[in-house]
Amino acid sequence: MPMPRQFLNATPFLFRRYFRCYFLFLHFLSLTSTTTSANNEALVLFSWLHSSSSSSPPPSSLSNNWNPQHTNPCNWSHITCSSDGFVTDINIQFIQLALPFPSNLSSLKFLQTLTISAANLTGIIPPDIGDCVSLTKLDVSSNSLVGTIPATIGNLKNLEELILNSNQLTGKIPPEIGGCVRLINLALFDNKLTGTIPAEIGALSSLETLRAGGNQDLAGKIPDEIGGCTNLQVLGLADTKISGGLPSSLGKLKNLQVLSLYTTMLSGEIPPEIGNCSELVDLYLYENSLSGSLPRELGNLQKLEKLLLWQNNLVGPIPEEIGTCKSLVILDLSLNFLSGTIPGSLGNLKNLEELMLSSNNISGSIPAVLSNATSLVQFQIDSNQISGSIPQELGFLDHLQVFFAWDNKLQGNIPAALSGCKSLQALDLSRNSLTGSLPSTIFQLRNLTKLLLIFNDVSGSIPPEIGNCTSLIRLRLVGNKISGQIPQEIGFLTKLSFLDLSNNHLSGVVPNEIGNCRELQMLNLAGNSLVGNLPISLSSLAKLEVFDLSMNQINGQIPVDFGQLFSLNRLLLSSNSLSGQIPSALGRCSRLQLLDLSRNQLSGSIPVEIFEIEALEIALNLSWNLLTGRIPPQIVALNKLSVLDLSHNNLGGDLMSLSSLVNLVSLNISYNNFTGIGLPRERRSWRLKLAIASLILVTVALAVLGVLAVLRVRKMNKEDKDSESGELGGESSSWKFTPFQKLSFSIDQITRCLVEANAIGKGCSGIVYRAHLENGDIIAVKKLWPTTVLNDPSSGVRDSFSTEVRTLGSIRHKNIVKFLGCCWNKSTRLLMYDYMPNGSLGSVLHEKNGVSLEWDVRYRIILGAAQGLAYLHHDCVPPIVHRDIKANNILIGLDFEPYIADFGIAKLVDNGDFARSSNTVAGSYGYIAPGSLESLTHKYNYCI
Repeated sequence: MPMPRQFLNATPFLFRRYFRCYFLFLHFLSLTSTTTSANNEALVLFSWLHSSSSSSPPPSSLSNNWNPQHTNPCNWSHITCSSDGFVTDINIQFIQLALPFPSNLSSLKFLQTLTISAANLTGIIPPDIGDCVSLTKLDVSSNSLVGTIPATIGNLKNLEELILNSNQLTGKIPPEIGGCVRLINLALFDNKLTGTIPAEIGALSSLETLRAGGNQDLAGKIPDEIGGCTNLQVLGLADTKISGGLPSSLGKLKNLQVLSLYTTMLSGEIPPEIGNCSELVDLYLYENSLSGSLPRELGNLQKLEKLLLWQNNLVGPIPEEIGTCKSLVILDLSLNFLSGTIPGSLGNLKNLEELMLSSNNISGSIPAVLSNATSLVQFQIDSNQISGSIPQELGFLDHLQVFFAWDNKLQGNIPAALSGCKSLQALDLSRNSLTGSLPSTIFQLRNLTKLLLIFNDVSGSIPPEIGNCTSLIRLRLVGNKISGQIPQEIGFLTKLSFLDLSNNHLSGVVPNEIGNCRELQMLNLAGNSLVGNLPISLSSLAKLEVFDLSMNQINGQIPVDFGQLFSLNRLLLSSNSLSGQIPSALGRCSRLQLLDLSRNQLSGSIPVEIFEIEALEIALNLSWNLLTGRIPPQIVALNKLSVLDLSHNNLGGDLMSLSSLVNLVSLNISYNNFTGIGLPRERRSWRLKLAIASLILVTVALAVLGVLAVLRVRKMNKEDKDSESGELGGESSSWKFTPFQKLSFSIDQITRCLVEANAIGKGCSGIVYRAHLENGDIIAVKKLWPTTVLNDPSSGVRDSFSTEVRTLGSIRHKNIVKFLGCCWNKSTRLLMYDYMPNGSLGSVLHEKNGVSLEWDVRYRIILGAAQGLAYLHHDCVPPIVHRDIKANNILIGLDFEPYIADFGIAKLVDNGDFARSSNTVAGSYGYIAPGSLESLTHKYNYCI
């Protein structure tokens, strides 16, 4: 039947209404779905915020507005949503969450960016992170994440940034990471990753940054496939165990700007293909074992600004082509075996600010054309074979701040034209053959803080113009032929902290004006021909720590006012003509560690106040005087004293009090009148015999301990394995023992503690163990790595044992670890120290031992370490260069006082065996700077 006409006419209207209702219904369903999903996302995020097992509440910045009752998290702080109301971005930085990595992230289907950085995030990265397929950025850097990088990361095909640095991640870099085909930034540095760099990384053609340095157990070679990362701009693998050679495929990286491969185990030659990296700006290859010569192709790098190749085994000349790197700002080739001359083409480098060529075998003269490098700020050529004179043209370098040329073969006069270097702050020309007099114009340099001309043949007098150099802090002219008087104008140097004029031909009196140098900490005038009395004005030097006026012709009495030198820790006035009594006021010098008044004409008795100085532990030498009376019984208070010399006097009485000096290593009381007067004959004989017996015990106890140790170890060694297999001893090995303190343990107690469970650290010279002794004491024992130097002196291998023993056995300072003694046989060498329960500064700074440092404590540690370094550099004779200053070699005491440790590669500057760098690496990764003693080496280490 046909439809009514009305219905047919109404059909379009009804259809439109139906269609509209249908879409409204769909929209309602969509809104309902969006609301449900948004609410579900809110629950996921809220559950994560309250997932901590700790009772502490979440941070208020999140908990205040993260409300599960909200149907939408889009208004929550640190959350960004799409226009459809789905979470796309989580950005939480520098908020201490102390939460595990978020779970159920796969519920956030539209999440594109996840940034939770520096938030104390804990736990592992869950494998289901691979389900977040929309992720373009994952940044969970600077947290406390552990575990491995899940292989499911490779599922994130849209990922552009993967930033996992500064955690405690372990395991290998998963090869599946090569599946992240859009990856641009890969940051894995400063973790605990192991294994190798997967070759699959070469498939990441979009990758611009690859940083995996600081993973100290990351090993293996750099894969050749790295050349496939054609967009790579930054490649950083520093401070790892990456080994092998530099692949020539690096030359394919046309966009590479930074190549940072320092402090690794790279060997072989630098490939000439590196010259194809035309965009290269920074090339860091220092602290490796690279060999061969420098490729001439380096001259193709027109954008190169920093070329750091120090501490390698590079040989041959410096190629002239480097002079064409017109953008070069820093060139550091120190601590290699480069030969030839300094190329004159370096004078073409108008932007060059630092030219560091220290510790090589460079010969020839300093080219005058270097004066054309007018931007030069630092010029260091110390420890080479450079000869000839210092060119006058260097005076045109008005930006030059540091000029180090010590330990060379320079001759001639010090050019007066150096006064043109108006910015000069540090000038060190020590250990050359410079002659002539000190040019007065040098002292026009108002910015000069450090002038060192140690051990040259400079003659003439010190010009009075020295008073114009008012910024001077350190002045060392030791070991020259300088004559005349010390000018009074030296009193104008009010910033001077270190004055060493020893071993010259100076005459006249010590000027009163030195008392105006109120910042003086060290004053050494020994080995001259100075006369007259000791000026009382010296007592105003409240900061003076070391005063050495020995081997002169000073007469008169020791001023009583010297008792006001409360900072004094070393007073040496030996070999003069001082008379009168030893002033009792010296007992107020409570920090005094060494007192040497020997070879004078001092008379009277020894004041008891001297024995109230608790710090007196290095030496007390009063020998070769006219002292009388008895040894005061108060001497028993010096229970830390190591050396006591009272010989060649007129002392008498008994010796009983000496028997209590249990820490003595050296004792000399010969040529006196000790008779035991005042005791009944029968008691006198018995007491005298007992005293003598006690002295004999004190002086030979250390030798007896050594013999007993040898006997015990011989018996023990019958069952021991060879040290190369990880055990101690050997059937033919007999132990030798040298203590530097009074010790109450045997070698077998020590060797029983040298097991893996007691290992507390490894250094470049050995492994350190914690040793619990039978008497309850705890000490630290370093077992040095094996070396053949004892059997083959010509091998060129540095013997860290003899170095450390020779170094630590001769020094004492409150900020240097106390050396107890050493023992050794043919295959094993052990060093013993005080144990520091707080570990190293490195472990404390990284809170590996649960200790956190306040800023005032950090300041005290920095100050103490600096004082220890200053002592090594300037107070020790000969000066000592540690050469491995780093946070792990600064130990922290119970009261957070710092102690410098690990002297295994120290350098005794005036010892011929240590005058130049050896074939072995000297220093730890990331801390060595070019140069050595009196250079910026320790400043560089110290700042790092």
